[in-house]
Amino acid sequence: MVLSFTGSIRVATAGRDEVRQVLIGALGCNLAWGLVDAVMYLMTLLVARGRGLALARAVRATADAERGRRVLAEGVPEPLDRLLDEQALEGVRSKLVAAPALPDRPRLTSADLGAALGVFLIVSLCTFPVILPFLFVRPLESAMRVSNAVALVMLYAAGHVVGRYAGFGPVKTGVAMVAVGVVLVSITMALGG
Repeated sequence: MVLSFTGSIRVATAGRDEVRQVLIGALGCNLAWGLVDAVMYLMTLLVARGRGLALARAVRATADAERGRRVLAEGVPEPLDRLLDEQALEGVRSKLVAAPALPDRPRLTSADLGAALGVFLIVSLCTFPVILPFLFVRPLESAMRVSNAVALVMLYAAGHVVGRYAGFGPVKTGVAMVAVGVVLVSITMALGG
């Protein structure tokens, strides 16, 4: 997002006021998207937990054990569905049936709110390394090059971490993240962003 702002600065004609306005816009945009992403994170948690409660209720409401196992098997996400045989499904089903009352609705915990705050901070604070060159590097053309380099390094680092976490291969994922970022920023700028 911030790259679409910084990329819109016209080196040949940009004055200090225009640069300042673009940087304020980039910061404001990332603050807004940080808030949006944090709220969407919380909504995703609520939906997932609501789906889990609905599945648990459906299993509990089924008097026939075989039907209950089938409902449970259909609700288990991939690849876990292939790991649960009839005996494992029956174990889960019988525990669900014997469990005390289920909550009325899904709830968020303080840990969830802390994680949402983390999402907000990550999205918002990632703006600063990309806009700092505009405050400290002269001339403007050099600041843009440094800013773009910082953004590419950040994209690679994020991809590297995600690749390691997801088992995709950190270097390959880092390079892919840079490539996707360059393409998305190019499209955004071509569309006037």
